[in-house]
Amino acid sequence: MFPMIDKTYSSTAAAVADIPDGSSIAVGGFGLVGIPTLLINALREQGAGDLTIISNNCGTDGHGLGLLLEAGRISKTIGSYIGSNREYARRYLEGELTVEFTPQGTLAERMRAGGAGIPAFYTTAGVGTQVAEGGLPQRYNTDGSVAIVSEPKETREFDGQLYVMEEGIRADYALVHAHTADRFGNLVFYKTARNFNPDAAMCGAVTVVQAEHLVDEIDPDDIHLPGIHVNRVVHVGPQETGIENRTVSS
Repeated sequence: MFPMIDKTYSSTAAAVADIPDGSSIAVGGFGLVGIPTLLINALREQGAGDLTIISNNCGTDGHGLGLLLEAGRISKTIGSYIGSNREYARRYLEGELTVEFTPQGTLAERMRAGGAGIPAFYTTAGVGTQVAEGGLPQRYNTDGSVAIVSEPKETREFDGQLYVMEEGIRADYALVHAHTADRFGNLVFYKTARNFNPDAAMCGAVTVVQAEHLVDEIDPDDIHLPGIHVNRVVHVGPQETGIENRTVSS
C-alpha cells in the first residue's frame, strides 16, 4: 500500500515562492476563462522575472498574465495569438518581447506530448506556411526591423501527405486552475474552463494548482486529470470568470 501524499499548500504565495528568475512556465486558460488568476498575482508579488510563458494567449490589459507582462516580468512567450492585449502587441512590435507563435491545436499537443514523454510529433498544421518554412518574426529591433525569425522545421511525407515536425514542450513549472481538487492532486475541471489546463498541468515539471473546491476524495470515474501530474494544490474558493471582450447593445 503506497502512502497518500497531501499536496495542499497554505497559500498561493507559498506555492510559488521558489519559482526562480528565468523559469519557463506553462499556464492554463483560454482568454480569461479558466486562468489561474490568484497564482499569477502571487507570482507577480513574488518578483521572479525573465520568464518564458507558455500559454494560448497572454491575458488582457490589466488581467491575468497581462499583469505579469505590464510588470516587465516576461521575456518570451510561446502561444497562439495576441488578441486584444495592446500591451502585448506594443512590447512585441517595439522589441521588448520575443514571441513564438504556434497554431492553437499544435500548442495543446506540444504540451500534452511533453507531459507524456513524447519528444516530437508530426502534424499537417502549418505545412506550406512560415510555421513550417521559417521566417516568422519572433523579435523586433527598436527601430522596427526584424531581429529574430523562426527557423525552418523538419518535414516528412507520409502516404503522400506532407507533415511538419513539432517538438513537445516540457516547462519548469505549470500554473493551473481547477474547479475541484482532492488533497492528492486529482483534478476536476468545469466545462469550458478545462481548455488548456490539463495540457499545461501535464507538461510542468512542478505543477501548481489553484482549486475552487477542496475535497477529501474524488470518485475515480470523475477525475479529469490524475494527481500524478500535480505537485501542489491551493484552495482558493469560488472565482469569477473575467470577460475578455465586452459587447453592449443599446
